[in-house]
Amino acid sequence: MKCFKYVMLIIFFSFINQVANAQDWANLKKFKKENYEIMNSSVKKDYIVFMGNSITEGWLAYHPEFFEENPYINRGIGGQTTSQMVLRFKQDVIDLKPSVVVILAGINDIAQNTGPISIEMIAENIKYMAESAKANQIQVVLCSVLPAIDFSWRPGLEPAEKVMHLNRLINNYAKNNHIVYVDYFSAMVDTSNGLKKELGTDMVHPNKNGYLVMEPLVREGIKKALNQN
Repeated sequence: MKCFKYVMLIIFFSFINQVANAQDWANLKKFKKENYEIMNSSVKKDYIVFMGNSITEGWLAYHPEFFEENPYINRGIGGQTTSQMVLRFKQDVIDLKPSVVVILAGINDIAQNTGPISIEMIAENIKYMAESAKANQIQVVLCSVLPAIDFSWRPGLEPAEKVMHLNRLINNYAKNNHIVYVDYFSAMVDTSNGLKKELGTDMVHPNKNGYLVMEPLVREGIKKALNQN
């Protein structure tokens, strides 16, 4: 009987979670307080916003100094797809009036976290965010999706080729529109087109060594974007 009650509690709280997520599918509430404080602060800085998923959010856990010592704002939310990011892009990026936005997105779309989606549609979502930023005088840095050979939470989707296809689309768009492209993929890929073991905690997410590889690359990308002003 105790086991049954325990299982029922798990089911109940899982249902409550699903309802809450359905009401705020893009997690618009997550940074509401922080965004308000930034927008109403008397101290104005040339902020750089990092828009992304758990790979961006995880940076704070492995190397928080990267954000603490620079005018960088982390707006990563674990598990998010580009469709969710599009919905929160105005409040989490545009409204903060940063000088540059760094966009790293797409791996969770390939993992089908919010359902099936074509590689072309993922690229269109990323383009939409980039165009929205440019329309608001925000310089853009587009990042390649990190290599991935499989997903621990959804195995069997064979993402490696899909990642490379998406990166080609992002890179071509960046070149054709004079947007800075940061190539994490080439610096982190192994011979099987997966993430190098020494750079990751699993087959998708970087560890501290991985972030230390990414940091000089994105710093250089930000520098180039600022010089485009």
